[in-house]
Amino acid sequence: MLSVKENMIVEFSAELLGKFSEVVSRYPEGKQKSALLPILHLVQEEYGWLSVDAMEKVAAFLTIQPIEVFEVATFYTMYFLQPQGKYVLEVCRTGPCCLVGAEKIMSHIEEKLGVKEGEVTADGMFSWRGVECLAACGFGPVLQIGPSYTFYENLTPESVDQLIGDLKNKSKSEA
Repeated sequence: MLSVKENMIVEFSAELLGKFSEVVSRYPEGKQKSALLPILHLVQEEYGWLSVDAMEKVAAFLTIQPIEVFEVATFYTMYFLQPQGKYVLEVCRTGPCCLVGAEKIMSHIEEKLGVKEGEVTADGMFSWRGVECLAACGFGPVLQIGPSYTFYENLTPESVDQLIGDLKNKSKSEA
């Protein structure tokens, strides 16, 4: 994932455009709009979020109107419309997880990272948010970490601290 500033002009690489073409080839002629969701996933995987410039370029690639891309990107919560941290902690906030402590976990994450929901830590490492059901009701509270979407279940404040520490150490070793 590349770090992209909000006003940066996006240029899709030949490799990424090749992936777009492969996705479009899965659909019947004239139905290229059907490739929109997987293409948006590819863009977000590459850049970490979907800027207006990136969405406009996707529209041009698919020969559809930019508003058609914006409608989809703003409807689905899996797409980020602003820069995110390298690791996005997504905590299930639905009833079953809240019954077993999800709200306590979200408060703990906010305190531990020093940022409110939707904000990015000063070092660019983390952002977090509450999300709808992650389909692990029997193992709550649960969170997933993007962009790889690894799941962590039966969370406690201590296990969250360990997870955040592990991610910081992993990032240091990758540098």
